[in-house]
Amino acid sequence: MRDFAVLGGGQIVELLAGRETEIIDCVRRAYLTHDAGDSLNPDSYFLRFPEKPDSRIIALPAYLGGDVNVAGIKWISSFPANVATGIPRASAVIVLNDYGTGYPFAVLEAAGVSAARTAASAALAAATLAVRPPESVGIVGGGVIARTICRYLPHAGIAPKDVRCHDIDAASAEALAAHLAAGWAPAARTTDAGEALECDLVVFATTALRPHVAADHVFHPDQLVLNVSLRDLAPELLLTANNVFDDVEHCMKADTSPHLAEQLTGGRTFVTGTLAQVLRGEVHTDPTMPTVFSPFGLGVLDLAVGHLLYTRAETAERLLKVADFFGETTRW
Repeated sequence: MRDFAVLGGGQIVELLAGRETEIIDCVRRAYLTHDAGDSLNPDSYFLRFPEKPDSRIIALPAYLGGDVNVAGIKWISSFPANVATGIPRASAVIVLNDYGTGYPFAVLEAAGVSAARTAASAALAAATLAVRPPESVGIVGGGVIARTICRYLPHAGIAPKDVRCHDIDAASAEALAAHLAAGWAPAARTTDAGEALECDLVVFATTALRPHVAADHVFHPDQLVLNVSLRDLAPELLLTANNVFDDVEHCMKADTSPHLAEQLTGGRTFVTGTLAQVLRGEVHTDPTMPTVFSPFGLGVLDLAVGHLLYTRAETAERLLKVADFFGETTRW
């Protein structure tokens, strides 16, 4: 039986640093393994609070086969009101379970892992689905996820000449723009969301609970929209676009924009396919329409990235092991 180990947030930050390309490849392999059927990714479970309708804690159980072969769960909270007090919106842990025995063998502080796998997924989609290298990027939402996505995009070959940051909180947009201008590309805050929506690549990373981009908005054929926060777009907009998903079934729930489009049309004819199918060459997008990538955020990605960091820490002998964590290790 493995010793139980803990990986704290500081270690996670250090382990992720400089590994953006490796994390993107890790996410790519996880998508392909999931697409091949060598995984289990049941529905997420939402703990909601009547007094806090914008807040939730979500359980994402999963199993990922292939070269990972591990089960586990991510327990992640989203409390948007935290931002007003200066602390991050999201916090999380991941538990890794041995597939042979079922025993948990590690717990990881996972806010960084979750942000990294989300960013790697977005970067992979940008590299795979963009009609041409985007010269302009519009970021809607100025939080940790937006910042992390922008850290990963250059590692997918995205090198824009113009970055426009928009957030209903001016300070967040200003901070993101200053951060990006100092280390990636010419960036500035825009008070007009429409200016961000005109860019070649549009990234939504908000906490929106319902669509705010109206049905009469027009995305152009060469635009790629990373619908990371899932609820920003009026469902009618999806009906005029290629729609690529991480997992179709998972995205069709919880009043996401794709779910609303399904309810609006009574079917899924607007679905183009999954990112894995595009990667395999089984699905092709129509170049006469814009493309929207909608990732629900799969637990298998958390396992893939969490397990990778665990193995790197184990190799470097940096695991914090907890002696006698299990009370009994034999039946008799």
